[in-house]
Amino acid sequence: MADLRIFSYQPNPRIWKATIAARLCGVSLEVRGARPRELASWLWDFDARPLTEAERQSPDDTARAARTGFSGSLRKTDAFLTANPFGTVPVAFSPDGRTGIFESNSIMRAVARLAGDAHPLYGADAYTAARVDSFLDVSLVFARDSQIYLLAMNGDGLTAEIHASAEKAFEIYLSGIEQALAPDRHFLVGDEVTLADICFVAEICLFSRERANRERLRDLDLPVISDGAEARFPRAMAHHQRLSALPAFAPDVGPYMAKLEADIARADAG
Repeated sequence: MADLRIFSYQPNPRIWKATIAARLCGVSLEVRGARPRELASWLWDFDARPLTEAERQSPDDTARAARTGFSGSLRKTDAFLTANPFGTVPVAFSPDGRTGIFESNSIMRAVARLAGDAHPLYGADAYTAARVDSFLDVSLVFARDSQIYLLAMNGDGLTAEIHASAEKAFEIYLSGIEQALAPDRHFLVGDEVTLADICFVAEICLFSRERANRERLRDLDLPVISDGAEARFPRAMAHHQRLSALPAFAPDVGPYMAKLEADIARADAG
């Protein structure tokens, strides 16, 4: 039995925070899910699964109004909402399904805590753990604006104001990471990979999706925010590239970024 079960739409760089941490510290995970469009036809539960055709056609008291990122209604059990009162994904569960852990940073923290002291991904003492938390809290501000921005690009809601908020969040986040790595530090906190580094890689990979929407941005006369990031934030982006190639990171980051680059090439060719 896995130490933690995760239910999420996929691919989702934010659950890599947990999968990368798990590889580094030996925690066993079970990940369930499908593409966002397919999750509308799933039962959202600890025992999440695709609905049968009969279940999809029949009325059911598990139907709930969809929220951010989804439309229409979704099937969520009472037990799911008890474990996860916000009703969102990704969500992780204890092996008995009773305890829900929501928000990707918290799921990642759970993995590190399950590992104990043998793999100090949370820092070596209370001070470094608090510093790791500082990076994770700052990432939430960036993540909020980047999610609004990316979801708006997927629909028809992208405005100059949303773009400006995302651009400001990107500049603030990357500027802080750049400074934290000065003059030649190898990790954000201490001398080893911590949750701060893992979170940074996942958030930048997710934000990289904007580059596949270059044509859409051009039509709106808006720049691609991440263009030129390597020149503006050389330490931060080099850190991202170096970490992405490590064995614990590469199984998630490699295929995702390869597909993204192919999508970008097709968009540029079109």
